[in-house]
Amino acid sequence: MNQSAKIIKPKLGLLELAKQLGNVQQACKVLGYSRDSYYRFKKLYEQGGELALQEISRKKPIEKNRVEPHIEQAVVNMAYEFPAYGQHRVANQLRLQGIMVSGSGVRSIWLRHDLESFKKRLIALETKVAQEGLVLTESQLQALEKAKAAREAQGEIETQHPGYLCAQDTYYVGHIKGIGKIYQQTFIDTYSRLAFAKVYTEKNSLVAADMLNDKVIPFFDNEQVALLRILTDRGSEYNGHKERHAYELYLNLEDIEHTKTKAYSPQTNGICERFHKTMKTECYDIMFRRKIYTELKEIQQDIELWLEFYNRERAHSGKYCYGKTPWQTWVETKGLAKEKQLENLFYSSDSHCVRTNADE
Repeated sequence: MNQSAKIIKPKLGLLELAKQLGNVQQACKVLGYSRDSYYRFKKLYEQGGELALQEISRKKPIEKNRVEPHIEQAVVNMAYEFPAYGQHRVANQLRLQGIMVSGSGVRSIWLRHDLESFKKRLIALETKVAQEGLVLTESQLQALEKAKAAREAQGEIETQHPGYLCAQDTYYVGHIKGIGKIYQQTFIDTYSRLAFAKVYTEKNSLVAADMLNDKVIPFFDNEQVALLRILTDRGSEYNGHKERHAYELYLNLEDIEHTKTKAYSPQTNGICERFHKTMKTECYDIMFRRKIYTELKEIQQDIELWLEFYNRERAHSGKYCYGKTPWQTWVETKGLAKEKQLENLFYSSDSHCVRTNADE
């Protein structure tokens, strides 16, 4: 049997079986085809006979008809301009502009562009605004404000640029013979998702402050990005008397605002929780099976290697990463933080001038 016969025979068999059974659905089920395929084969056979069936194979199905590119682009633009609109309202709005597309057609386009839900359209809009510096319309502002209020009601965090809000948390790694209990201090920039981690044998305010002093502040200083605020839980390593608590004193020294999660709501620091789950399965579970550690510094060395991969090579699906690595996101958006710093300096100096003139 030649190749053409191999392609044609199963399709003719499907058409013949459907005729004999008098039931298309049953014939498709027996031979493992979809009803869509049956009607496609039937139409081709009626139009061009066996030669038409020869031109297709199951490996290369005929593409479904899609709308013209300009219509697809109009639907995508509408998703950004009016993210709160549903599919039928978008279709009606475009019809007024002379663009004909059905509500289901709008949804199909949304699915192709990952815009099928209000939440996804908002995320796409926020990302576009952050990375392209767009000026928002009144409708876009209203949609974003509505989403922000909903997130705050559910205890979610809001961030605007690298350094705007970072999260710090303690993670219990486990107990290793000869070393003892191991605790990890985790620090994440909530915008870029750039992560830092350091392990200790203690859990207190000194190690929490040391993490910042050793790993975090030197990095931010080198990048010339201000660290404005840190979110922590209400653990004793992060909270205490401001005049005697090592961590609180360090934040005051560095002029960093301290935000604490709501009582009994640790999910508001969910970014760290998700990172800990990832690190456990992708880092620690593998590390502790490959090697027996006798010193803390050995563990830290291997953590640094994994963090290098996590930050610079592993694609992240975070809100502002959009499939890029945390390091790529940091590099591409840290300018937003610097622009904000300049704005604050300008308004601060402008306010000072106003006060000086008033005093005169």
